[in-house]
Amino acid sequence: MFQVRIHGRGGQGVVTGAEMLSIAAFLGGRHAQAFPSFGSERTGAPVVAFCRMDDKEIRLREPIMEPDALIIQDPTLLLQVDVLSGLKKDGYILINTTRTFAELGLGEFVSNFKLDHLLTVPATELAMKHVRRPVPNVPLLGAFAALSGLITLDAVQAAIRQKFRGAVAQGNSDAAREAYDIVIEQKKQAEASHA
Repeated sequence: MFQVRIHGRGGQGVVTGAEMLSIAAFLGGRHAQAFPSFGSERTGAPVVAFCRMDDKEIRLREPIMEPDALIIQDPTLLLQVDVLSGLKKDGYILINTTRTFAELGLGEFVSNFKLDHLLTVPATELAMKHVRRPVPNVPLLGAFAALSGLITLDAVQAAIRQKFRGAVAQGNSDAAREAYDIVIEQKKQAEASHA
């Protein structure tokens, strides 16, 4: 079973992001579940959502305490909430930011992680460009597809079409594709520098 914990703030589409991630996994032939955990339900308050994916039926219902991947939609949460708690040592970390892990003060924490499991993507900028709203969830799903290989970009785009219509669906689809392409390009550059 692969478990993803998504951290963000109210209004950033955290719950919708988890739902679309589970839909994309389901469309890829896997069993999946998504559910939120709310504290105070207000815009700007910390929100956590969870997604599990597996090749067999999922019976667990409790929050994910030891995730295989973290998607952090708001990097300011790094200073407020222990978003990194329980992350497995071979886990993935995807953060919505233009800054590096070192610039975020995470250099020492991630020093033993696989470099190809660590990624920052300017998801809010991509959302503003394509959807004209600062909602980073969909670009992060595109980036997660490229980073992990667990879901495909096609499945992400199909999940977008299930959730949204018209110009909003097209803008989100374009944002997911651009984030995906950014990650694929970063991977190629990393492989070339290690060759």
